[in-house]
Amino acid sequence: MKFIAIIPARYASTRFPGKPLAMLGGKTVIQRVYEQAVSVLGEAYVATDDERIRQAVESFGGRAVMTRQDHKSGTDRIEEAATKIGTTADVIINIQGDEPFIQASQIETLMHLFDDPSTQIGTLGKPFETMEAVQNPNSPKIVCDCRGFALYFSRSVIPFVRGQEPASWLQHFPYLKHLGVYAYRREVLHEVTLLPQSSLEKAESLEQLRWLENGYRIRVGTTDVETVGIDTPEDLQRAEAFLAQQSHL
Repeated sequence: MKFIAIIPARYASTRFPGKPLAMLGGKTVIQRVYEQAVSVLGEAYVATDDERIRQAVESFGGRAVMTRQDHKSGTDRIEEAATKIGTTADVIINIQGDEPFIQASQIETLMHLFDDPSTQIGTLGKPFETMEAVQNPNSPKIVCDCRGFALYFSRSVIPFVRGQEPASWLQHFPYLKHLGVYAYRREVLHEVTLLPQSSLEKAESLEQLRWLENGYRIRVGTTDVETVGIDTPEDLQRAEAFLAQQSHL
């Protein structure tokens, strides 16, 4: 089975314009993401709508493909890129362009989800460590069935633990944090980009609910590795500290 990574990277960002080209430990953020992906998969592309990002990627020897500016989601951008590339890959892995610390073990976990032919889409979850983190609406929660398929994703704290004080819920249920990395079978990627926005997606502002609501199945792999995503300049400062800490281990 053949896998490739496509990394969506936009220059325009409300909270952090130019984020992919921000410097992190002497390299751009997008270069770090690309190198992590290539180290496992061997083949990766950056899908961008900005000439500055394309030039930056090609300057460090990476591959980039230009895509339209009007995409509403990274999934749509990945589909256009995959079509332009003409890839023959069976599975396409969507690694966000602001995840410079994604680990080989996480990518490999995603890949192994497709050992089962019934897996259409794969993603990752990490056990929450504090109830305060569980209650953060910016950290979507996943509830899975017994086979590891997602039943639902929510910004709310799900499930509700009846008869217990909310502060102790983590002691009674293994809450799972969703990490925003996806893998899709090639034909499934094409199909989901044709779907209109769904009511659940609009309510929670979570694209993956569109897929669930339309009957697609998302298998969830688990990881214990914490990464540092970059959404704001303050996140970049935390990432610098994290990188410095890693280099001293």
